[in-house]
Amino acid sequence: MADTLVLEVATPERLMLEQHVTEAEVPAAGGALGILPEHAPLLAELGTGELSYTAPGSPRRHMAVSDGWVEVLPNRIRVLALRAEFGDEIDVERARRSLKRAEDRLATPAENLDVARALNAARRARVRLVCASHSVAAKR
Repeated sequence: MADTLVLEVATPERLMLEQHVTEAEVPAAGGALGILPEHAPLLAELGTGELSYTAPGSPRRHMAVSDGWVEVLPNRIRVLALRAEFGDEIDVERARRSLKRAEDRLATPAENLDVARALNAARRARVRLVCASHSVAAKR
């Protein structure tokens, strides 16, 4: 049994990560997937959430991801995300403003409010804030 597997995270703009990891947790649309080396193959819709992983000899890292697909093979995880950010790349003030804007829309809905879009925007902003807080805590 292998000790690691390769985690790849790509967006339309760039390959964000290609690294050997000992384990990963990926947010699928139906819930979180805990993935270890030699995992059974699967293909799932990527949910909005926190992707976390551990590389040998390194602290746990966190990314905010949303919209796309995850492919799991026994020695590789491929995450194709429409959006992905490392916690230390997130503009916290912008995420706070996005969350406030989405919450305000939901609190006082207009006649033409797209509720699903507002809920998704709030979920993405919350995930971004959580991932950013992990990065701040890791630096302490």
